Amino acid sequence: MAQYTRVSGVVGLITLQNPPVNALSAVVRQGIVDKVETALSDPKVKSVVICGQNGNFCGGADIKEFGTKMFGPPLIPMIHSIEAANKPVVAAIEGSALGGGLELALGCHYRIAHSKARLGLPEVTLGLLPAAGGSQRLPRLIGVPAALNLITTGRHVTAAEALQLGIVDQVTDHNTVDAAVKFALSVAGQSLDARRISTYPCPRPSDLDALFEEVMQKVRQSARGAIAPVACVQAVRAAATLPYAQGMEREKELMATLFTSGQARALQYIFFAQRAVGRWRMPSGASWDTSKPRPVTKAAVIGLGTMGRGIAVALAQTGLSVVAVETQEKQLMEAKQAVSSMLERGAKRRGGVPVLGRISYSQSIQAVADVDLVIEAVFEDMALKIEVFKQLTAVCKPGTLLCTNTSGLDVDQLASETPNPELVVGMHFFAPAHVMKLLEVVYGPRSSPQAVATAMQLGKKMGKASVAVGNCRGFVGNRMLKLYLEQASFLLEEGATPELVDRALEEFGFPMGVFRMSDLSGLDVGWRVRKADGLAEPGEASGQSARIRKGYRYSPIGDLVCEQGRFGQKTGRGWYQYEKPGSRVARSDPWMHSFLEQYRARHGLVARRIDHQEVLERCLYSLINEGFRILEDGIAAGPEDIDVIYVFGYGWPRHRGGPMFYASMVGLAKVLERLEHYHQAHPDVPYLQPCSLLRRLVASGSPPVHMWREVIKKLHSQL
Repeated sequence: MAQYTRVSGVVGLITLQNPPVNALSAVVRQGIVDKVETALSDPKVKSVVICGQNGNFCGGADIKEFGTKMFGPPLIPMIHSIEAANKPVVAAIEGSALGGGLELALGCHYRIAHSKARLGLPEVTLGLLPAAGGSQRLPRLIGVPAALNLITTGRHVTAAEALQLGIVDQVTDHNTVDAAVKFALSVAGQSLDARRISTYPCPRPSDLDALFEEVMQKVRQSARGAIAPVACVQAVRAAATLPYAQGMEREKELMATLFTSGQARALQYIFFAQRAVGRWRMPSGASWDTSKPRPVTKAAVIGLGTMGRGIAVALAQTGLSVVAVETQEKQLMEAKQAVSSMLERGAKRRGGVPVLGRISYSQSIQAVADVDLVIEAVFEDMALKIEVFKQLTAVCKPGTLLCTNTSGLDVDQLASETPNPELVVGMHFFAPAHVMKLLEVVYGPRSSPQAVATAMQLGKKMGKASVAVGNCRGFVGNRMLKLYLEQASFLLEEGATPELVDRALEEFGFPMGVFRMSDLSGLDVGWRVRKADGLAEPGEASGQSARIRKGYRYSPIGDLVCEQGRFGQKTGRGWYQYEKPGSRVARSDPWMHSFLEQYRARHGLVARRIDHQEVLERCLYSLINEGFRILEDGIAAGPEDIDVIYVFGYGWPRHRGGPMFYASMVGLAKVLERLEHYHQAHPDVPYLQPCSLLRRLVASGSPPVHMWREVIKKLHSQL
């Protein structure tokens, strides 16, 4: 709804009221239409101010109304009527003016923003475009290049940048509504002909065609198959080349195409999934709304390798005091320097001051005696981690939470080495930890709900998409990834090349294919794990037995490549070749092609033609099948947990919604049929056998993804 009052005698003040972000629901839109009419028809009112309650202007359209029958007055005519008003209308922007909120402000004649306000048109992140005139008004106001940048990325700008760009007319540090009322009084009675943005000619750069061609090329490259950014460019082009009314028609056409697309559904699903994972629940019944987190003001990080440094930075930027411990002096000095420069870069990017003073460094584990929470980030070795946990138990004050950043070791085993296993949880960060948005919070059967709640809340404060998951080998992300990597290696044995596999995955939307990714992270990492598991055997035997471990198919290709000292980018050679060690540009390597031919000959394998479809089905469906097993095992509570993990931690393209959502879009029956086909062709790969939960969902008529939890609950109650 919207509230109306008259202030200073002659200013009509309209306040949007729809907590928490004053979204433009049907009721709010009706309220705006009614109150604007009241203000304009009141002869005592000389000007109008629109603001939002509780220090927030407007967060945009009400996303809950998407996909339902629209009620209430449409947004576009409402904004047009505000712009056409014969009295000045001023937007008082506090908090945020996003999406439809900014479009509403652009329909006003003036915009006054608080210095801490943020503005933007983030529709592209939901698979849409600004369709209430935003794509037509913004280029007319700030020019085509700046408008393209904001609309195709969806990024938010500060009030200072908005002023610089010309989006707002004034920025204040004081009460925004008071400033807007004062401003409205000063412009009362003035002509509004020059204030209606829709009447502005769009500034046309001389090289318009070349500009749009270049932008379109960049957008297509970075969008990796997403259609909304491309439609945004087309809408802005309409603003630059057509009269306003025709541009609005084009905006409407483009929006109609996007609105019903599978990509928009996927992006909106992942938007809601991010919120759903915050409402976590443990098998014990403990949940987000019944478990109170413990306050954390001081935290420690043990081990300052790449991961530990990133975690220390993330904690300091959250406002905590951090004790960073590294026993090796050389490593400690390097870490100090690296952490300082990371904090400085982060502060520069955010326009703030680096928080260097929040971190203290020590070579002694005794320094963590008074912290509330410790995150262990030492080398991925169980014996070493156990030793660190024993030391922490002796040093830390009672009740300190002990967290491990392991990427897949047994959290229960670590907990059992401490006198208070209920205080132990996993906090699996992703590298670089101060940048990557995902955090897997891993609970064991003895982890207390309070420990989980505390880790989840800390993750939220750090700006992470935090997902609570059960304890098993590899947790959720890495457990699924293992099979994806294995299938890629099997495809090489059968006739594919690293380039073919990577191209198929990158065309699907991954930022990097499996082999380029492996070169980046280092082939030696997986090799070390396989050796520890007794899978990688030195030297190369030939024949079928060389490709079997524990009775199942195994590909030693990765081990043999590592034996050649080819560890990826760090050595200048891996699945690809690089100009020099540390270089980033992957080039096809004739050595690799010849090596694969020799390998196949030695093992009596005949190369066959493999197409992109098979690459996607083998790699993705095996990963998805394991996702169903994870749901069946209760390691993840619902498909949203898995999808958030894969979108925010593993580069799964957002516009495809995550692996489980993608399976529902492809059709569960089709996924089941293809898995059965591949399991029949490869009976020595047991995980290709379709999971019983997948079979049950298909037998239940393939319900939509948001109804899977009911089927899972039923399955668990029968076990």
